Amino acid sequence: MDAPPDAWDPASALPSLWTCRFYLYLGFAVGLGLWICVQVLSRQGFATVLAKAVASLNLPVAVINLKDYDPDDHLAEEVTSSSVCAFLVATYTDGRPTEGAEWFCKWLEEASSDFRFGRTYLKGMRYAVFGLGNSAYPSHFNKVGKNVDKWLWMLGARRVLARGDGDCDVVRSKHGSIEADFRAWKTKFVCRLQALQRGEKSYGGKCESKQHSSEDVEPAPHPGAASRHGDAKEEEPCESSSEEEFGTDDHGGLSPVVDVEDLGKMMSLAKREKREEEQQEERSSFRNRGKKEGVEGRAMLTPALRDALTKQVDAAGERWLLQTHLLRHESHRCVEATPSLACANKCVFCWRHHTNPVGTEWRWKMDQPEKILEGAVQSHLDMMKQFRGVPGVKAERFEEGMKVKHCALSLVGEPIMYPEINRFLQLLHQRRISSFLVTNAQFPAEIRNLKPVTQLYVSVDASTKDSLRKIDRPLFKDFWHRFLDSLEALATKQQRTVYRLTLVKSWNVDELQAYAELVSLGNPDFIEVKGVTYCGESAASSLSMANVPWHEEVVRFVRELVALIPDYEIACEHEHSNCLLVAHRQFKIDGEWWTWIDYGRFQELIQEYEDSGGLKTFSTKDYMAKTPPWAVFGARERGFDPRDTRYQRKSRSKDLSGC
Repeated sequence: MDAPPDAWDPASALPSLWTCRFYLYLGFAVGLGLWICVQVLSRQGFATVLAKAVASLNLPVAVINLKDYDPDDHLAEEVTSSSVCAFLVATYTDGRPTEGAEWFCKWLEEASSDFRFGRTYLKGMRYAVFGLGNSAYPSHFNKVGKNVDKWLWMLGARRVLARGDGDCDVVRSKHGSIEADFRAWKTKFVCRLQALQRGEKSYGGKCESKQHSSEDVEPAPHPGAASRHGDAKEEEPCESSSEEEFGTDDHGGLSPVVDVEDLGKMMSLAKREKREEEQQEERSSFRNRGKKEGVEGRAMLTPALRDALTKQVDAAGERWLLQTHLLRHESHRCVEATPSLACANKCVFCWRHHTNPVGTEWRWKMDQPEKILEGAVQSHLDMMKQFRGVPGVKAERFEEGMKVKHCALSLVGEPIMYPEINRFLQLLHQRRISSFLVTNAQFPAEIRNLKPVTQLYVSVDASTKDSLRKIDRPLFKDFWHRFLDSLEALATKQQRTVYRLTLVKSWNVDELQAYAELVSLGNPDFIEVKGVTYCGESAASSLSMANVPWHEEVVRFVRELVALIPDYEIACEHEHSNCLLVAHRQFKIDGEWWTWIDYGRFQELIQEYEDSGGLKTFSTKDYMAKTPPWAVFGARERGFDPRDTRYQRKSRSKDLSGC
């Protein structure tokens, strides 16, 4: 009673309801009503949206977890059923599938090259694939989606819709975001199902508007979309895609033995794939072409990106609060800013949730440093004005906050990528604003060329090549060499240098000996160790509160680390920021710590440096200040300034300390 392979008879819906399924294989998979299989990673929400869209066509739907799915027992069943399998598959680190989809992909790859299965093993199965990836990693962009698509075809399955490629990189995404990419593909997919319901093998008509809710309406394209795709005509939302990307739909007569004609097709496919990869590489290696060709680069901050980052920036309010007690850094007088939104890493704990652009070099329009600084200071003042008259705000603190004294260049992205970073630092110092710059240790040349800053941080998020790849997910292929070279470059700096370690439970809290070796490589003045801050659920990361270490765990880690680096001791603690400061013994004079900063003295020294054209240098010890007793590790206050009032949570039923 099965329906023909390309048609669906409504009259036979009830008796064959159990065979007419729409599967969404998610990594965990979801099954929907007609015939679909989808696999999705952390984007499980995509499967839910797709399931609802298919259910609106009055088709039964099922969701299947690929982790628990045995292709040996079940995949061949789709050959004789009326199902359409829609796979939503994500590409993870180094082009690998997600953990839940590893076995399925391994089985599919082996089966596609096993002569015992042959080229007709899945003949009769119909499928569609939507891949989730990031084009910032061109060598394996959507590799899993491409492979699943290819392996299914090699086993004889027939694609009902061209593969969709979702791109997390908002700059390169065809529709401006991966969500918009998915909505565009979903619209085509639903149209294709409607065509199959009508018994059409191919179609070119418009979608029935009544089948789509407001969520299906495609948003305006990304501002840079036109320039990215030239004058190419936008694809029709319901285009027909029944032709196979790897050949024709007809797999009849194929034998397990590959003949010469089939070999030619396979070679053509391989060449095309290689050509596509080379084109991706060429796009990714785009290096200042706008300047060289006289063409202005695209804007780094788009309206959509501004909205996304504005929602997230509020979560960063306490990022520099800990510096108040570790460095005599008055956070209410600090401008948190960045001259570059772009970054060369996609760290798993990134509080921006990867909405900012990524890249390995500067390729955007560039605002002048004067404009950036004026805007940053004005934004800080505008923010401070909102606190005037708010209960609990001290009048003297409010007045201080209206006079900017510090600038933390770490809010978003990689500030050292900004071509005019040295000029920007000069402008800060001319205004007697101290500078705190954080870099992700991927630009060693820029670190060497950097002019003096009040304090230079390097993020040391892992101690081995493998763990750094998993945690930071760097874009550079030679990321480990760049990382080590950056640490060596840090050792040449004369001003204050800091290793910043962010501890993520189950990710980077082991390998203490490797951390000790990295310390000897860069010889930093200080090592700041803090527990990761959980910034909410993100499709780009699997972190949860379980990955946030308790303060006692951070203390234990630091004690064990210090035991391996004899030239360092634990100097300061800031319990309510879950942070400790390890300092070189040179800052312990006559049994007392001098880890704070004399900002007035720094401004005098940096002015002398500039007046002498860089000839009159100075060192860290020239502008150090004595650490107050309450900030020293082991003090009863545990880093809280006794001059301030500490408000405890009224209800202690839910203990959130250590977060």
